[in-house]
Amino acid sequence: MNIQQWCTPYLKQANEEREYLHRFPELSYQEFETTNYIEQQLTQLGLVVERPLDTGCIAIIEGDIASDRVVALRADIDALPIQEEGEAKTDFFSTRPGIAHCCGHDAHTANLLGVARVLAKHTSHISGKVLLIFQPGEETLPGGGRLLCETGWLQKYPIQQIFGLHTSPSHKVGTITTRPGELMAAPDEFHVTIRGVGGHAACPHEAIDPVVIAAECISAFQTIVSRSVDPTESAVVTIGRIEGGTAHNIIPEKLQLWGTIRSFSSATVKRIEKRMHQICAGIAQAYDAEISLTINKGYPAVINDERAAKQVLNHAKNLFTSDKVVEMERPIMAGEDFSFYQQFFPGAFFFVGSGAQKSDSKYVWHHPKYNVDPGFFETAMPLMVSLAIGGSGETGKE
Repeated sequence: MNIQQWCTPYLKQANEEREYLHRFPELSYQEFETTNYIEQQLTQLGLVVERPLDTGCIAIIEGDIASDRVVALRADIDALPIQEEGEAKTDFFSTRPGIAHCCGHDAHTANLLGVARVLAKHTSHISGKVLLIFQPGEETLPGGGRLLCETGWLQKYPIQQIFGLHTSPSHKVGTITTRPGELMAAPDEFHVTIRGVGGHAACPHEAIDPVVIAAECISAFQTIVSRSVDPTESAVVTIGRIEGGTAHNIIPEKLQLWGTIRSFSSATVKRIEKRMHQICAGIAQAYDAEISLTINKGYPAVINDERAAKQVLNHAKNLFTSDKVVEMERPIMAGEDFSFYQQFFPGAFFFVGSGAQKSDSKYVWHHPKYNVDPGFFETAMPLMVSLAIGGSGETGKE
């Protein structure tokens, strides 16, 4: 068998499908049209499809080789609340203002549909079952992965391994990269509300200025990692949104901040949270203001099972030239709700290069010009098929 040859007839369709999904993005937990489309494509293949949640679905592929082996493959299907830009995508721009697939989930979905078509045609090579998870709500708490795991539906199956992937614009097309152990950080969210006393900008002494107070909070937050966290630990505190005020000559009564905390260690996160509360209390007292801090717990850190991660790298090396396969030296601070599956099943998450100049796919995740080069499918689809079939992957090459 030659897995790459199996996939070749479906590559063009996968790219066209990605462009179709890109035109009609839907936000987290609102992916009804997307789910209906996916389900339609899967049922046409004769697959059993189940919907444990309102959106998203799972296909079950029965192999012809009797076995208790169960492997799961996951793709996320939701889009972002973002207005997209970029001339490279004008042929398939989002038709929905303020919503766009600027993180690659459309490519993940199209790729897994292609994998479904390949596997459905080659069940004679499959032992046991393969579950194809089309998951909603990766971008928004509490996370579709968490909600799906909480239904108990997946736990009915003795899943031995689960695999997920993500496009990577920072890697050239054809590149595969991952690592055993820590891969992606746990992202928590926080919200700060500062209440002072509003007034005229010309009379600041009669007001309690929440803008100045916010500046103090932001500056102090930035010292937490550098002065309150062990230098050998990885952590990030970032303010991503500030909202307050209505005019240049008015001191507002209220100002709000939103941000994220990232780390791999629960102890480090607790230390950061404690310091943030202390800082808010101290600054509030100093300025005679009210400051409330709310922290929403996000996804756990993505910790790859060592055996599963090594399998990804081995299958990739057997399918492609060795220069295309890179074991990451260090984890990254981005978060992923694939981590919820890893709380129940051994699994590995990996990245497939999608960056290329010709398609202007050099922009980072969540950038309005984010794009995915079609060459992504030439790597992603065979690798996912190989992992589904199992073994060493040595038969993937000619």
